[in-house]
Amino acid sequence: MPKTTGPRFVADALRGYGVTHVFFVPQMLLETLTSMEGMGIRRVMTHGEKAAAYMADGYARASGKPGVCMAQHVGASNLAAGLKDAYLACSPVIAMTGGPAPLARHRHAYQELESFTQFEHTTKFNAHVDHVARLPDMLRQAFREATTGCPGPVHLQIGGHHAESVMTEGDLELLVEEQYQQVPPFRPATDPSRVAEALRVLDAAERPVIVAGGGVAWSGAQAEVVALAEKLQIPVATSLNAKGAILDTHPLAVGVVGTYSRACANRTVGESDLVFYIGSHTGGQVTARWQVPRPGKPVIHLDIDAREIGRNYPTKVGLLGDARTVLRQMLDESRPASSGKRAPWLEYVRKLVREWRESVAANVNSDAVPMRPERVCREITRALPEGGILVADTGHSGIWTGAMVDFTKPRQRLIRCAGSLGWAFPGALGVKCALPDAPVVCFAGDGGFYYHLAELETAARYGINLVVIVNNNGALNQEIPHFDKAYGGDPDERGREMWGFTNVNFAKVAESLNCVGMRVEKPAEVAPALEKALAARQPVVIDVVTDHRAFSPKTWTG
Repeated sequence: MPKTTGPRFVADALRGYGVTHVFFVPQMLLETLTSMEGMGIRRVMTHGEKAAAYMADGYARASGKPGVCMAQHVGASNLAAGLKDAYLACSPVIAMTGGPAPLARHRHAYQELESFTQFEHTTKFNAHVDHVARLPDMLRQAFREATTGCPGPVHLQIGGHHAESVMTEGDLELLVEEQYQQVPPFRPATDPSRVAEALRVLDAAERPVIVAGGGVAWSGAQAEVVALAEKLQIPVATSLNAKGAILDTHPLAVGVVGTYSRACANRTVGESDLVFYIGSHTGGQVTARWQVPRPGKPVIHLDIDAREIGRNYPTKVGLLGDARTVLRQMLDESRPASSGKRAPWLEYVRKLVREWRESVAANVNSDAVPMRPERVCREITRALPEGGILVADTGHSGIWTGAMVDFTKPRQRLIRCAGSLGWAFPGALGVKCALPDAPVVCFAGDGGFYYHLAELETAARYGINLVVIVNNNGALNQEIPHFDKAYGGDPDERGREMWGFTNVNFAKVAESLNCVGMRVEKPAEVAPALEKALAARQPVVIDVVTDHRAFSPKTWTG
């Protein structure tokens, strides 16, 4: 076997697996980074470990390839915290950190605090690498674990604060298992008898609905979802992770269901007589805390992870396999729905969609100043090009984009924060690194944007040319109603010190960090700002001043 150093081997392995970007905070595997010269791997130094993890996560979700992030031992805890979103979003991220050197344990070594167990809750695989000879098999295992079944993050702790334990020569054989370069590495089919049973149950239903989850996006099964829905004449709702699987202009589309939702989608799922979940965990968000649908609703569940089938809703039929493969099985075996069989149900669903659009029209078309965020979303709908990626933060940002932005052009997609406020901006940087030719628009509130504001300098330094729309209401405004209630329902803003910020012009902040900044205070100014920003070849921040008392509507739960 050839002799090589551990750090050089890591670089060669990452190149072999098709990694194009590494996100890191020094010092960790420095000779790995220097060995990447000429390999086509971009080394992106961030201003914090959490941002590095978020960028790797965004990269992974956009490309389907594992995102890689690294940090020395003292920063490992921050990296572990940054993997929470990747874990919740089932995103294949590979994190490498330093760890305690064996001879220094329990001796008060500088900066030493064991962090290994912190990764137990934010990864699907967490392992030590304490000898250079273990690099070949452990790196292969990392890529296998990250991409197989339900994908997810993994962590390798390499001994030594900066991974010194592998900074030696060894007889290291490079073996790249190419099928693990991208999700999914395998596309298992399901039992044909299960397909027949699922089709029988679907045919018998009078008011069925499909709920497409994040597994549809990972499998690349969007076209198959639409084809089956059209063939069987079944309306389609999506989770936030699958928004874009069906265009909002499609007559069978009802929108995002769950907590961050459209009322018409929740009503469709709630009033159905059968729900077909495809690639969904049926978790609290997509079901409005298991109220939509109510327990007892008949369910068909298709998932690549057997543990998820029936976890929250007992199933009439469970389909274990890859979403695209199984849906193609169903398309091959199904017969078109008989003409008119579901006409009353489909007409009722379209009525629900029309009523919802009418209920939000005033805010969507509002010329009020300060602006309504719904109006901002209208302009995003009109401006986002074909193939455009919208990246959204959690909270109100997820609600506004999930419910109020319409995807009307092919290959548009939402990539959203899975739970950690502040994820969207660094996550969007990772998305843009993965898809440099795609238009990428990030939507974040000022509260979320503050978390990783320093990464504007990273965007400018590396020429990561995305558009950031800051919904600047000078507040964590989703919290305002809770403080109003705590004060006895009197909205006199006595709680402002607990939810409000000072007035900051983010356009000027962006300019000071070598990005383009635009300040927008009137609705009519949003469209030209977006047009200019999308045409720019620089990172752009559009600071949109909105009403701090613009709250999302209450979730429909029946």
